[in-house]
Amino acid sequence: MVSAAYSYLGSSTLDDGLTLQTSGGPAAHPRFFTGFLTDPGAAATGLLAVAEVARTRYFRPVSLASLDPVVTAGSDRLRFESFSGCCGVYARLDVLPGGLDGEIVAHGTTNVDVNVPLQRALTRVGRADPLHVAVGPDDLTVTTFDGELVERKVPLPSRWLRGFAEAQVLTSRFEPRAELSIADARTLLQRLSATDKSVLWAIPAGRTLRLTSRPAPGAVCLPGAGRLIAIKPFLRYGGRLTVYGPPVSAGSGPVASTWELSLPTLRLSLTLSPEPYRGFSGEGAVLDSLAGDEAADDADLISALLSWDPTIDVPALADASGLGAGRVRDALTQLGTAGRVGYDVAEAGYFHRTLPYSADVVAKMNPRLAGAQALVEAGAVTAGADVSVVRSGDETYHVRHETFSCTCPWWARHRGDRGPCKHALAVRMALTAAEVPA
Repeated sequence: MVSAAYSYLGSSTLDDGLTLQTSGGPAAHPRFFTGFLTDPGAAATGLLAVAEVARTRYFRPVSLASLDPVVTAGSDRLRFESFSGCCGVYARLDVLPGGLDGEIVAHGTTNVDVNVPLQRALTRVGRADPLHVAVGPDDLTVTTFDGELVERKVPLPSRWLRGFAEAQVLTSRFEPRAELSIADARTLLQRLSATDKSVLWAIPAGRTLRLTSRPAPGAVCLPGAGRLIAIKPFLRYGGRLTVYGPPVSAGSGPVASTWELSLPTLRLSLTLSPEPYRGFSGEGAVLDSLAGDEAADDADLISALLSWDPTIDVPALADASGLGAGRVRDALTQLGTAGRVGYDVAEAGYFHRTLPYSADVVAKMNPRLAGAQALVEAGAVTAGADVSVVRSGDETYHVRHETFSCTCPWWARHRGDRGPCKHALAVRMALTAAEVPA
């Protein structure tokens, strides 16, 4: 049996939002990182893009959202992450080892406000201007020619935990589909309308991408092209555009995709939900991985084995834990539900955050999973050879084992595009339990 211990500078609270206290290292080292960013103009522009996404609602825009970036100091890099107010766009700025002139003295995560004074200061940072950053458990301090600005820790919206987990699972299925020079990327992105909410498909065509309304093998979904507007200012720093997505066919429905602008020292990426009106927090991609009886225990074991390498090595974790690679990935999904793990499409690997892990969070953030567990505990599932019957309230539903399709209204509406319904999850749990020897 493996146990894990975490040391925090204070208590976390879950009220209207999640307020985090993450491990900040010894008391003598209250900072995760202190130093200069070596590509200041690009870094300032990238941070502004992440903050812009955090305060924007792309679907049914209303007043500015009061959501703020999450900052993680890893073993050799900084990551700034955010979700849009509608939770349909996930933004991340990775400051890579070559982009840091300073020492990461501890690992940790905090979430801070990027208010108007800091935004104004960042807009005035030029290519050769100094940009000094200090990240700690309670604040982000940025120093420019305008002086020192301190942004304090703020509550993290609980909806973001579900968004982190869903984005991790979806992007782990992505592969690079196209790579464009910055000149071709600029031409493509400048053609996109900031108000376009249609679902388009980008098909590789020579050095660029051809946009069409129909999917095709090798295409990348572009759902709501207007949601890419935040990365356009970053184009002036050069680099390349890489587009990632899952495999699609001629009959595919809308899917998520990642659009990444990269320099040797920085990577700025936007991941778009499958449709502009869909937030990542409701996608349900994590539910199959969480349905197994062993998922929580496996997550505790993997959590104890996680290191602060830039990329989490799944085969190495499988060897160290004695679990198969599939169970390790399910455990990482469980940890991702608590915001503890993310996925980097550029490196095709998972990375570590230090948000406090709690198995209780999984049930709170996934009501379909909790509903399925309640159905199993109530004996509402009658297993059959090919089709199982589930009693839910006054209704009876049938779940086909081959596809885990269901006769309920949820399945009729979404056809699996938003993850399994609670009845299909309950059947999966019941069948798995029946296979385990008493």
